[in-house]
Amino acid sequence: MTTLIPVPLGEYSYSIAIGANTRQQLPTLLAEHTLLTPDAPALIVSNPQIWRHYGADVQNALVKSGWQVTPCILPAGERYKTLRSVEKIYDAALGQRLERNSTLFALGGGVIGDMTGFAAATWLRGIAVVQIPTSLLAMVDAAIGGKTGVNHPQGKNLIGAFHQPRLVAIDPEVLATLPTREFRAGMAEVIKYGVIWDATLFNLLSQLPRLDRMSALPSESLIQILQRSCQAKVDVVSKDEREAGLRAILNYGHTIGHALESMGNYRLLNHGEAVAIGMIAAGELAVALGYWSVEDAAAQRALILKAKLPTTIPPHFDIEGLLARLKHDKKVQAQKVRFVLPTAIGHGEIVDHVPTELIREILQRLQA
Repeated sequence: MTTLIPVPLGEYSYSIAIGANTRQQLPTLLAEHTLLTPDAPALIVSNPQIWRHYGADVQNALVKSGWQVTPCILPAGERYKTLRSVEKIYDAALGQRLERNSTLFALGGGVIGDMTGFAAATWLRGIAVVQIPTSLLAMVDAAIGGKTGVNHPQGKNLIGAFHQPRLVAIDPEVLATLPTREFRAGMAEVIKYGVIWDATLFNLLSQLPRLDRMSALPSESLIQILQRSCQAKVDVVSKDEREAGLRAILNYGHTIGHALESMGNYRLLNHGEAVAIGMIAAGELAVALGYWSVEDAAAQRALILKAKLPTTIPPHFDIEGLLARLKHDKKVQAQKVRFVLPTAIGHGEIVDHVPTELIREILQRLQA
């Protein structure tokens, strides 16, 4: 059974479809829930590993329905989330003569989704993109909300655009081939929603005995996690599509997390691992500033440990270098680093007056 979650954004509204075999049902979903047609050439952007598992399913389903689709295979990994990789999508789009009514299909995790979305936003000043996320992180976060972009060596996602997809098709079954480390990375984003938006989700996670691998989760619990996480993202994005205010709370754990990612050259820590450490740090900041209770911070820490995510900063990371990288974060305003700090389970606030000395103290404590 497929669940549909509407994303109400006026003329840019679309649906999130969650259910088994959505990749094979993609043509039906496109016909019923979008205005996209197979009249123009299209590209499926993916990486070698994902294409090996699911590329034929998606391509064959589309071809049988009359779509003219060609694969564009990019290297896997955050370090390839660059303008150079996007240029390869442009080259493929040019080679296949993509038109303004063409579609890009993003088959992969957050890296593929972000780059494909950015290519769609900028090719011929904007063409359609359909997100087919294959990682937990992409399913609950990256594929939803229209944020697209690539990294700069000095910071994550500094180059990008808002470009909403026409459809997000989520098939939980593909998580069976997701590496355990990547599943845990996605769980960091799930925990984030529980902390800053959905106390019911937080309680659900607290009751489950394990969060560190898909096989340890009852199937009905996984579906609940996907549905509640996606709904949380939709609730926020529908109120603030372009991050003028409220949407910034979705960056909980990301301010320090992005700095940690870039300091490790996007190799040492993956996104979810860095965000987990960032959430621990933000929780400590919230406690120190009187926003949050010690008990709630401990409950958050327990979930992060249950997901077997890291809670400390690698010992060789330079704390002063981390502080310097925070100033390059895209959320900096008026030279002030903005933090999302929790005030209760299920609620967070944006704070821009966190003393640098306190940030330094917390970072040093997490490295000790």
